[in-house]
Formats: sequence, structure tokens, C-alpha cells
Amino acid sequence: MPRRGPRSYSGARSRGREAPREGAGALIIELRDVWFTYPGSREPALRGVSIAIRSGEAVLVQGPNGSGKTTLLKIIALLYRPSRGSVLVDGEEYWGRDPSTRLRIRRRVVYVHEKPILLRRSVLENVLLGLRIRGVEDAEERALRVLRELGIEELAKRSWRELSAGQAQLVSIARALAVEPEILLLDEPLAHLDRDRRAVLVEVLRRLKRSGVGIVIASHWPRSEVVDLGLDKVFEMSGGALMPG
Repeated sequence: MPRRGPRSYSGARSRGREAPREGAGALIIELRDVWFTYPGSREPALRGVSIAIRSGEAVLVQGPNGSGKTTLLKIIALLYRPSRGSVLVDGEEYWGRDPSTRLRIRRRVVYVHEKPILLRRSVLENVLLGLRIRGVEDAEERALRVLRELGIEELAKRSWRELSAGQAQLVSIARALAVEPEILLLDEPLAHLDRDRRAVLVEVLRRLKRSGVGIVIASHWPRSEVVDLGLDKVFEMSGGALMPG
């Protein structure tokens, strides 16, 4: 069944959608003592990680390359199953649920890779992908709106081959925003952006947070680069362990 029209990140909302109320339908993903080891590896990538992510919160996870940030985001995104520990969604174990329920929950969470993964098509076709999978009405209108919010609407008809690294990163983020996730996970989103593009992205994310979306950013960039987002929690990762920042 088609979904309703798009949310505007400048403050207005789609028809029939109310602003989320605290404690009313907010998505909560909680990791309890999570360990994760990649196949063939002897060393855990995550070591006893516990963290709760809620709709409407902005969380920054800092740490050097190889510290476990990407693995953590993929566990939160419900893409990787822990080797040990629990992943609770709204208080219930996620991996104990049936496959159709897991898929329905997983579509409420979107993970954006550090290295953009784009279709070999136009920018607009890339942003439309998730919308078409979900059967969204007015998909093209929504896709163009998100591109406009990020300041890259002029790229809509451009081929993926013609994009710079920073443009490709923004297209990947636009594709995620278009499907209106309840929790958005961004892996090194600032890596390929110049100062002006970073400021635009942080402003879009700030408005998104105010609309009730949970945002988790994994980055080795200084906290000052995203301070305007209004961070609720900051963590440091080192050797697969997560500590308050």
C-alpha cells in the first residue's frame, strides 16, 4: 500500500503525520554486552558494548580507524548478528523474532556506508531506489525535495560516473533521507565534504533530529564539526570497546 507524501526537513510535515511524542512510538535499539568477531578472526571487533539509541537523539561515536566504529553501526543497523550479547528493539530481542518482523523493523533504520555504494544510473534514480521498493507515492517529488535540501538538486540527471567523492557521499545520504528512517546511521559522513557542504549537512541533520529522527554519526573528525547538531551523547571507541566521551 503506498505511503503518504514526504516529510520536509525545513520544518513542515507530510499530511497526516504528527510530530513524535516522547514515549509514544519512539524506536529504541539497545545493545547489551555485545561482542562481535568476524569469521576467520581471533580478535573481537566489539568487546562487551552496551548502548541505547533512541528516536530524536543525536549520538557521536569517535575513534581512530579500526577501533570498531563501523562494526558497531552495522550491529545497531540490524545488519550483523552479534557473536554474543543481546540486541533489543523496543525492549524485545530482535534476533529472536520471525524474518518478516525483522524486515519490517529493519526498514525503520538506515545505515549509510563510509564509501558510497551507488547504482550505475543517474543521481535521481539512485535516490528513488528505496522509495520504489517501499511503494511510496510521489517518489520523484520526494527525491527531488531531499536533493534540494542538501543543495545538490542540479545533480539529479547527472550520471554516477560524473560525481566527485563528496557529491557521491551526499547522494548516498539523500537516498537514506528520502525513505524517512526513524534512526539514521552515518559512517564518516563528513569525510569527503568541504566546509560549506559540511555546514549544509549538519543543518539538515539538525532539523531532522528536531523532527524526531535518531542520528548516530561515527567519525574521527573533531566534535566541533558536528556540535551544531545538538549532540545528546558522545562516545569514544578504542580496541572494540565503547566508553563515554
